[in-house]
Amino acid sequence: MSGNVHFRSRSEIMRRLFLYLLMISVAGVLLMPGNSTGVYDTGISKDHSGVALAVSHPVSPAEPVPAEPAARAVPRTESVNSKKTAVRVKTGYHAIIQQAGQRHGVEAALIQAIIMAESSFNPRAVSNRGAAGLMQLMPATADSMGVKDKFDPEHNIDGGVRYFKRLLVRFDGDTRLALAAYNAGARKVRQYNGIPPYKATRSYIARVFKYYQTYKGLENNTSNKV
Repeated sequence: MSGNVHFRSRSEIMRRLFLYLLMISVAGVLLMPGNSTGVYDTGISKDHSGVALAVSHPVSPAEPVPAEPAARAVPRTESVNSKKTAVRVKTGYHAIIQQAGQRHGVEAALIQAIIMAESSFNPRAVSNRGAAGLMQLMPATADSMGVKDKFDPEHNIDGGVRYFKRLLVRFDGDTRLALAAYNAGARKVRQYNGIPPYKATRSYIARVFKYYQTYKGLENNTSNKV
């Protein structure tokens, strides 16, 4: 009987020893890096924090600029800096501007300045109020000037210059008042008996004169014609 008890006791000891070894092995596997036990979570989070930020703030690659169709050539744009005043020079509009200026008696440099202030020489520009083209003609103005296509540079420039000349005559050749009327409307100029107290209109007049001085200085430089 004592022998049987001794045998069962040894068996019990071996069984318990086996269970202890098994538990230790399982614990060792669970505590290895990469298992979510709470011990390594902080370290892992720090290691990958940079990756998370990079993914959450992706930088899109620059989209390629589509080439203009050969059938619709757009005049080349250059940038000119003079006395910290950046202006654009578009090769291809020079003849149109010169002809419109001579036809209606308006300086070419002033026409260029107005176009730069109005549309930055973008023939397809459209404002929130519906002004369109290089000289940003409102629909009613374009109709009154007989402009057939507001987005055609020749039609737009001729109509815009003709309208500006009409404003110059109306305000006795005062360029500032004519510009104010071109920007805010002749009715507002008459209402305030001068330049309307609008910040946008005053800023517009200042920009036009600044561009005018720059273009005036470029007139004798045939390589920078518009």
